Amino acid sequence: MENTMIAKLTKTIAVLGLCAMMLALAACGTGNTFIIGAQTFTETKILAEMYKALIEDRTDVSAEIIPDLASSPVVLQAIKRNDLQMGTLYSGEIFNNHFPIQETKDRRKVLEQAQAGFKKYYDLDWMDPLGFENTYAFTVRADLAKAKGYEKISDIAADAPNMRLGVDTSWLERASDGYPAFSKYYGITFGKTFPMELSLVYNAVAQNQVDIVLAYSTDARLKAYQLKTLADDKHFFPPYDASPVIRNDAVKKYPGVAEAVSELIGKIDAQTMIDLNYEVDIGKKSEREVALAYLKRVGLLKS
Repeated sequence: MENTMIAKLTKTIAVLGLCAMMLALAACGTGNTFIIGAQTFTETKILAEMYKALIEDRTDVSAEIIPDLASSPVVLQAIKRNDLQMGTLYSGEIFNNHFPIQETKDRRKVLEQAQAGFKKYYDLDWMDPLGFENTYAFTVRADLAKAKGYEKISDIAADAPNMRLGVDTSWLERASDGYPAFSKYYGITFGKTFPMELSLVYNAVAQNQVDIVLAYSTDARLKAYQLKTLADDKHFFPPYDASPVIRNDAVKKYPGVAEAVSELIGKIDAQTMIDLNYEVDIGKKSEREVALAYLKRVGLLKS
């Protein structure tokens, strides 16, 4: 009951915050502005700055960004209500009961269902992926991976009984899609498990307090702590490919916007996203500075 109340309160605060920002934009005379939403995590803010830069470079449309929206579901709901015209969403969003789906972990099929379902039920243009996914990833120190020849999760099977796993508490306890299911799926059981906050796992493995951790696949700390991601060779984790998502009525209302944004499709792989996140989270640069520098570096902006 308490968790449910907290979740409802968090959602209410997020919605109120969005409404306040929308009112502020309207007060500034930006009622006809193309609005881009971004979640609280860094990569969505960097991507929003890229969208804005490309839109304003390629078209006469003025774009604004509303950052720090609590979660992807909040961004999606705001797009549905037309409080936002676009944002970055992840293909695994289909598993959150928006419409009927075929259960699968095949990346192509998950993407196809996202594109078809969100068009059919909500009239959204779920574009092709940017080139990376942000999902759970088992991670070890780079020196350990090199010494042991670890490249994929299956490679650790023989050593797992002697390994210490650091993992966020919720995943450890989830029966259907957490550690119990993973252990059965891969036939891997770790010698010891250490539940901790997700933010602590990176330092824990870097300091050799644990041997392997469950992290996020585009987190800047993978680079900061010289960690190596192991490929999910048996596809236990659902795919979460990142795509720009735009309202179809906004595509018509703002000519050229979709075409401008589409220039990013397939241009950003996981390592590139890690590097860009690193520049902001560790290098302390602004999201806009990093976004513009990248677009210039790959030839999508000249000035």
